[in-house]
Formats: sequence, structure tokens, C-alpha cells
Amino acid sequence: MADESPRSRAARDAAEHALIRVVHHYGSRPEFVLLGGLVPDLLCSTSAQRHAGTTDVDVQVNLEIAAGAVNTRRLEQALHNAEFVPEGHTTWRWTTTGPSPRTVIRFELLADLDTEPAEATIDFDECDALGAINLRGTGFAVRDVEVRKLRARVGGVVQSAEVNVTGLGGYLLAKCAAARSRRKAKDWYDIAFVLLHNDAGGVDAAAAAIRDRFGPELPSVRTNLDDLFANFTDPSNQGPRAYVEQMLVDHPDLDGSALAADAVLAVERFHKLLTRGHP
Repeated sequence: MADESPRSRAARDAAEHALIRVVHHYGSRPEFVLLGGLVPDLLCSTSAQRHAGTTDVDVQVNLEIAAGAVNTRRLEQALHNAEFVPEGHTTWRWTTTGPSPRTVIRFELLADLDTEPAEATIDFDECDALGAINLRGTGFAVRDVEVRKLRARVGGVVQSAEVNVTGLGGYLLAKCAAARSRRKAKDWYDIAFVLLHNDAGGVDAAAAAIRDRFGPELPSVRTNLDDLFANFTDPSNQGPRAYVEQMLVDHPDLDGSALAADAVLAVERFHKLLTRGHP
């Protein structure tokens, strides 16, 4: 996964601690919905294999935007108080330094608004430097939400935070959209990991979660599902290779050929369950 910064459990912990600091300064459960690399650990908490983690905190902010300028100003102040700063002139990506000086944590704000062009930057009214990037597909996250309580020791004090987190169905559909649009190895790895290791019971349970929540919309996401399948048809494809490469970093005792086969079969079944009956 050479296109990404190294992922580690320590980096993930630092990113989660940073999120908790932001929520602490926000003062209550924010309207935003957590998605991205922090979510697999929550969806796969009983797995014997651990997810690689992330240094990014990705949040979907459609609901913050809908709540108006009071909420977005409050979020901007919370980011400042948690020692985040805008990355250059980018209003949708803020950064801070983790416990290790070399660990840079990114807090990224994502929206999915039909009123704005795809990948446009949306600058928030009455904020100095806060905005969101408009990414199609992230809106699934706000329509499948679970409230989770996160805890971490921050500065020697145990802090807790209630956070809206996307559920299994919303996470996978948002990830499929991301994988198709940006072609990053981390997305293929994340999808395969969650399909195989989720607490709900694996591939069939993941497909059922999507059908239950988003069934009537499956024809509209067929292109994303077909693209996912096309990248997992053979162990040599980029999807299985990304999954195997990261899994062997985290679990070097596992067998790469078996891991690749598991990923191929999981995506094949996932695709079949969600496209059956949809031309």
C-alpha cells in the first residue's frame, strides 16, 4: 500500500483520541457522522484479526450543514481548541500532530449535496476557514447511523464521547463509491476486511444490511458494485493484492494465497447478493 502513509494501531489510537478531543470541545454529540478508517474497528470488534487503523478522521457533515451556521461555527471552534489547524488553504482538511512528532492526523469534512458539483469545496458561512468537500456516495453514511460511545485517556484523564457512526450498510456503500472514484489501495483493503470480519456475521449479513436499508436504491449503485467486483475477480487484481499486502503487514503468520482467495470469494458473493434481480 505504497500510496498511503503507514497504518498502525498506534496511529489509529492517536486519531481516535483526536476525535474525542474535538467532541469534548464541541460540548455534546455533534451532528456529523463518522466514516472512513476509524469505523472498521467498531464494525469488526469481535474479529480475531485487527484492522490496520488510520491517521485520518473522516466525518460526513450533511447534518451539520443542515443545522446552520451556529453548528458549523461551533465545530470550527472545537477543532481549534483540539489543536487542529487548516492544512494550507484547504478548508475541508485540518491537521494536528499526534504523540509522535511524525504522526500527522487529518480531520476531513465530507459532504454529499446535490446542489453542488462533485468534488467542489463548500465553504461554510460565518466560519473563518471551515468547509467540506462534496463527495458523491458519502451521503449513504448519514442514512445509516449508530450512536457509539468512545473512550480514551487524553492527557492523563479518561474522556468519553458520544459519536454518530455510520452502520455496516452505509459504510460499505460509501466505501464502494470512494473505491471507484479514487482507486486507492486502502479502500479495497477496508471493504474486504469489513466484508470478512464484521460483527454482524460476514458477507451475507453485510449484503442483508444494505438490502434492508437501501434496497430500492440498489440499481443506482450498480456501477459501483460492478467496479468493485471487477477489481476482485482474480487474486492478482489490485483489490485482493491490497488486502493481502496489509493483512500480511499486520498478521505475518497468515497465508497470502488463502487471504487472496477469501477476498475474491467474499466480493463475488457480495456482488451476487446485491445485484441478483437487477439488470
